[in-house]
Amino acid sequence: MKALRIYAGPAARRHIEQHGLRARDVGIVPAAAGGPKGLILGPLDRFVFGQWLPTSQQPVHLVGASIGAWRMATACLDDSVRAFERLEADYISQDYELPPGRRTPTAEHVSERFGESLQSFYGGRVHEVLAHPRYRLHIVTSRGRHMLGREHKVGTPLGYLGAFLSNTLHRKAMGAWLERVVFSNSADMLPFGTTDYRTRRVTLTDANFRHALQASCSIPFVLKAVHDIPGAPPGAYWDGGITDYHLHLDYRVPSEAPIVLYPHFQKAVVPGWLDKGLKWRHRASAFLDSTIVLAPDPQWVARLPNRKLPDRTDFARYGTDLRARMAAWTAAVSASRELADEFAQWLAQPDPGLVHAL
Repeated sequence: MKALRIYAGPAARRHIEQHGLRARDVGIVPAAAGGPKGLILGPLDRFVFGQWLPTSQQPVHLVGASIGAWRMATACLDDSVRAFERLEADYISQDYELPPGRRTPTAEHVSERFGESLQSFYGGRVHEVLAHPRYRLHIVTSRGRHMLGREHKVGTPLGYLGAFLSNTLHRKAMGAWLERVVFSNSADMLPFGTTDYRTRRVTLTDANFRHALQASCSIPFVLKAVHDIPGAPPGAYWDGGITDYHLHLDYRVPSEAPIVLYPHFQKAVVPGWLDKGLKWRHRASAFLDSTIVLAPDPQWVARLPNRKLPDRTDFARYGTDLRARMAAWTAAVSASRELADEFAQWLAQPDPGLVHAL
């Protein structure tokens, strides 16, 4: 394989050695935060949800934060392949007005435009997501506590400074500032343990779906927080990636579908957004024993435009040159079809020798 790398925890590797990998083996699919990086997973999403998983019948839990939540909600729509194509096109073409003298748009403007996009994308179709016969959707958000309980021009930066310092000492300590709130359309228990971090579960409904999804994508200071989501505890809700950047969770897979299949844009599964610089928290743990990560090979990434995955720095790199940014992102997405093609080929003859330790 030239583009794709497959990584597996010890339990997942044993499963591949004994059974290969079948669609009926998948019980959970996580989807990370990461903004434009998630674009390269579009072809994998279309293959997994449009061709492969439909050959099985078991319930599958979809857990997403930020763009990952948008992707997993899209997987629940009728004709998900066409929906994923639209998500890709909408994300690549997003554009924002720059006020005079500013290099970045205001958070108010980005939030307003993003909310309009979600309304256009899911308007009249939320019932398809909530009533999917097989998929159980879990949208991860971060709810502010105490000083972060309401967005404020002074209190919010100070609150995030406190969260950063607390998280550096211990991940659980950040729970004094932010808690994980998961909006689920499943009556079942969450598909992961919650002793690692302060957590609440809220029922996902037609009344709060769009609010929860926008909150899960609301990067602090880039978008405004979403306040007082219907059916949820009052307060300010931000990007789910703050508490769970790559969803390094204590997954609980059923014995009949024992695999966590994780299309990801890198090997490392980083716990929280504030852990990006804390390299000692990037290692795999027992939480990921049953996880298979599908990620691009770093040498393949080096052949993409700008020798990297699309990311948020591209907004500053290209500035108002929308056409150039769209061309670079479209080229990266087009190349990423290799990831889906190589995964499909491997599934036809799952070679354990091509699976690396997570």
